[in-house]
Amino acid sequence: MSPSRILNGAVQSRATTSDRGAASPPPRVADVLARLEKRVLWLSTAIVDHANRVRPNPGGMKVGGHQASSASMTTIMTTLWFHTLTGADRVSVKPHASPVLHAINCLLGELDRPYLTTLRSLGGLQSYPSRTKDPDPVDYSTGSVGLGATAPVWGALARRYVESHFGGVGTGRQFSLIGDAELDEGACWEAIQDPHTAELGEVVWIVDLNRQSLDRVMPHAAAARMSGMFTAAGWQVITLKYGRFLEEVFRRPDGESLRARLDAMSNSEFQRLLRCTPAELRDRLPGAGPDAPAVRRVLAGLGDRELHTALRDLGGHDVDALLDAYAVIDDDRPTVIFAYTVKGHGLASEGHPQNHSSLLTAGQIEELARRTGADAEDPWAPCAPGSPEEALCTETAGRLRRPVFAPQSPPAVPADLGHRAPTGTGNTQQVLGRVLLDLTRRAPDVAERIVTVSPDVSSSTNLGGWLNKVGVWSPAERVDWFADDAETILHWRKRPDGRHIELGIAETNLVGLLGELGSTRSRWGRPLLPIGVVYDPFVGRALEPWSFGMYAGGRSILVGTPSGVSLAPEGGAHQSVTTPSIGVEQPGCVSYEPAFALDTEWCLLAALAGLDAPDGTSAYLRLSTRPVDQRQAAVPEDPAARERRRRQVVAGAYPLRRTPGPVVTFAAMGATVTEALAAADRLAAQGHHADVVCVTSPDLLFRALQARRGLQDDPEWVLDQAFPARRATPLVTVLDGHPHTLAFLATIHNVPVTTLGVSRFGQSGALDEVYAHHGIDTDSLVRAALDLID
Repeated sequence: MSPSRILNGAVQSRATTSDRGAASPPPRVADVLARLEKRVLWLSTAIVDHANRVRPNPGGMKVGGHQASSASMTTIMTTLWFHTLTGADRVSVKPHASPVLHAINCLLGELDRPYLTTLRSLGGLQSYPSRTKDPDPVDYSTGSVGLGATAPVWGALARRYVESHFGGVGTGRQFSLIGDAELDEGACWEAIQDPHTAELGEVVWIVDLNRQSLDRVMPHAAAARMSGMFTAAGWQVITLKYGRFLEEVFRRPDGESLRARLDAMSNSEFQRLLRCTPAELRDRLPGAGPDAPAVRRVLAGLGDRELHTALRDLGGHDVDALLDAYAVIDDDRPTVIFAYTVKGHGLASEGHPQNHSSLLTAGQIEELARRTGADAEDPWAPCAPGSPEEALCTETAGRLRRPVFAPQSPPAVPADLGHRAPTGTGNTQQVLGRVLLDLTRRAPDVAERIVTVSPDVSSSTNLGGWLNKVGVWSPAERVDWFADDAETILHWRKRPDGRHIELGIAETNLVGLLGELGSTRSRWGRPLLPIGVVYDPFVGRALEPWSFGMYAGGRSILVGTPSGVSLAPEGGAHQSVTTPSIGVEQPGCVSYEPAFALDTEWCLLAALAGLDAPDGTSAYLRLSTRPVDQRQAAVPEDPAARERRRRQVVAGAYPLRRTPGPVVTFAAMGATVTEALAAADRLAAQGHHADVVCVTSPDLLFRALQARRGLQDDPEWVLDQAFPARRATPLVTVLDGHPHTLAFLATIHNVPVTTLGVSRFGQSGALDEVYAHHGIDTDSLVRAALDLID
């Protein structure tokens, strides 16, 4: 038996137990869904058509859109929304099918019809689904390939975490609608194989297997290989290859010969057959193999219209086959449904290898209107009043109505924990774990909202104490077999009330989860304070998915540590160079690189507060393992002066040393403050006085400078306190990262500048040797200053 027939039998055995919709609906319901699917096909195609051919375009620039990519999804999405989804479910829609989502939302009354004319226009429908920018409901932002597909995995994990800690968010399936070419992305397979994923029975991926990518027909039929990979990862695999009519043809005499021929042919040959006339099909479809005569006999029993229909009768376009598949989803493990489709199904461009962004002509649009029962002169007309389609839309809108989650007021994050300034030697990485532990004692209501995430580097990033205190989150309590081992320092106590989530070594997964943990406020009214910790050299690897999470509205804190050439003993591969400038350039977040322990505490607390602020953002903290003498911070004892210092620290910079009649200023960031102070001392011995400014956030300083120029709306007072005009001198900047990060500081007063930093790949060595190698040691600072002032 074929996989779909085996599936159909399974449906019959479970039809009376499914609580998510009838497994085998009466023909009338299937017919209504089929008619509604034509309406969705028309609307999604017309949305793109209007944007490109009808809407005025004075500039003449291409608008674009994806009619073919939408058409392959219309049956899948129509059956899913109008028959199977519940109000608790959420769906990530493949980027190029966004017109289908907007068409469905319009039919459900969730999008006003005038918006259908605004695709890709300013303030209108976005190119790809966006939670924060589209005017209609969007569950997951998509567009960056692979990231939208995996987001529901992390959404499911975030929902389970919130439910186990605070309750009241319910259940629901998490669907991903994904193109088969998108499975080429490594982000998909990293998510699939993470140990947490195998336990997420609410996760369902539906693969639009149309055998095409953007530029070409996929070279190989890879469904069997991918099925094996999903199965090995513990997923339920359902394959919908052929529709009911074609299955009936296979049961005719010699029908299995036709099945064998279709199964064996390459993707390219199948796509070429879609462009053939019935006469050409009768000549080419049988092939040249030993079963060719049998295939010809089968084709002889089909009329031209039947032959045309049969070749396109794939499982992803068969209403009943799709409903059967939805009915047998196993909620005890994740599920993937491979739904074979035709890209451009029902359009004149169907199956063409270059149809990805092709547009129908005016004549083809009119012909599509006739076939779908639409009116090209009134393209946005609703379903006929009193029709079964209108009734189904009304019923579906009620079924999908979601409960309103009352937003919980987040606790206030303290700005200062009141610690005395340390007097010993320490590094900023150590402060991370200490502040988290202190919050459990001094602000427990804040600490209970903190969830930390790490890709298998908890112990090497100083989270050990926090982890021992709060435990590791797990849906169920697990036995800690090393609990009685006296030599075990880091304890993995896995329980539902744990506050740390440990993932495998995949930074994409880490920040994908961060984005969803940061979205729990907007989804369920339960705000979390998520902190992800990763080695700083790998921030670049995590940047795209983290950026996409921020674009989608998920606020979080990313801590990069250890950082810079402070990792010299571990070699050049573990030395980050570009991350400081990334922090300046990344939208949606504020970046900090503090030098001292108390600075780090204040920056971390400010970042936590920013996650909950109405106009807040995500944050990136770059921390170091280099020991620094904490007395150098010279924190004022007076409470008012201390508070002034704290405000300066979290605003971006503060004057660390002022001298009479300075001839040069050192602006140093992070651990290189030590070298700047030493260089100032040596210059003073030569009769040259130098100011030293400690930069904690070049990001905030740049925003302040832009605000001063009238280009942004940010506070600018910190510039006058850290770099007052009356003390403007030639400037030497230094940091353990790329020197251009601080180069803009010279434009505050347009002074001469020398920028020092790291711009080459590193190598192993002692710290003083490596600092000298990159020219960020004290000698290099002294020479740079003398060159500017002599």
